[in-house]
Amino acid sequence: MQVENLVKLIGADFYTGVPDSQLKALCDYLMNVYGIDSHHHIIAANEGNATALAAGYHLATGKVPVVYMQNSGEGNIINPLASLMNQKVYAIPCIFIIGWRGEPGVHDEPQHIYQGEVTCRLIENMGIKYFVIGKETTDDEVKKVMIEFRNNLAQGINVAFVVRKGALSYGEIVKYKNEHRLVRENIIRHIVKYSGKDPIISTTGKTSRELFEIREENGQGHERDFLTVGSMGHASSIALGVAVNKPEKRIWCIDGDGAVLMHMGALAVIGSVKPNNFVHAVINNEAHETVGGMPTPAAKVDLCSIAKACGYETIYRIDTLEKLDEVLQKIKNEKNKLTFIEIKSSIGARPDLGRPTTTPRENKIRFIEGLK
Repeated sequence: MQVENLVKLIGADFYTGVPDSQLKALCDYLMNVYGIDSHHHIIAANEGNATALAAGYHLATGKVPVVYMQNSGEGNIINPLASLMNQKVYAIPCIFIIGWRGEPGVHDEPQHIYQGEVTCRLIENMGIKYFVIGKETTDDEVKKVMIEFRNNLAQGINVAFVVRKGALSYGEIVKYKNEHRLVRENIIRHIVKYSGKDPIISTTGKTSRELFEIREENGQGHERDFLTVGSMGHASSIALGVAVNKPEKRIWCIDGDGAVLMHMGALAVIGSVKPNNFVHAVINNEAHETVGGMPTPAAKVDLCSIAKACGYETIYRIDTLEKLDEVLQKIKNEKNKLTFIEIKSSIGARPDLGRPTTTPRENKIRFIEGLK
């Protein structure tokens, strides 16, 4: 189905959400038509944030908003759906567009398997009426569904389109880039070099994939690394849990700007606990690169000042490899302190970048053994 036709049939003029590769056609269309425009399109920090933003839009305009997301974001919307949007509370209408990763019978990565199984069940449990869009879905089918959906929305009942893999298409090509020159894979390679045998917890997406391949390239094992293949935004909290229970080891978290923004409250918790064996390295390419490259607000956010305000003791902002090596050597030589490093990075990865060849459970077991 052409995404332009879907947008026309829905008839809304405000979209917000978190980008998803399954919805790349929609995301590219919104960026091409609106960009980031507070009146028509805002990329939110997380899906719950988007849902609340949509509620505010409805309160101000009386119109029905659209929230888009990957199905992994369903957990983030449960609270605002149940205690704010639901017909038994404020009855605030909203259309959700949900990318169906891990659909049963369709090959996908391990972190999506269970989420894919429960996607529609969660939607039903939250009282949302939904329709599944596949490759064969016609415009007329969606048109008929929207007649029913509008009746639901008028009663304050939320509705959703669940989008199968490859169901939406868009003819325009949208390219995303920034002005930074450092390449994320090289940044990770330098962190691996200076961190030595220290444990590393890496964030969701290409960061963990690149870390895995760097270990393979170096002929090293994977027992030092916990690859956070799912649960976006939580790598730093996982690392905190490791750091406070392994005080004799320096713990590294290789994070991303989108992940940090998604659950920024973790910075305040880390700063309040203040583990002196924690190094939080945020590779900031100002983009949701793994799902297509759409921008995050990180280009306009001073992450270092936020980290300082949250209680991090030592803070660095880096945009050259020379400066990165200087800082990493300094961290290696000095007494441990709670450290925050923001490293500006370009958008992009090798076209032949692979995926971990071990399962998440195998990764967990090796990491636990490595910590011992």
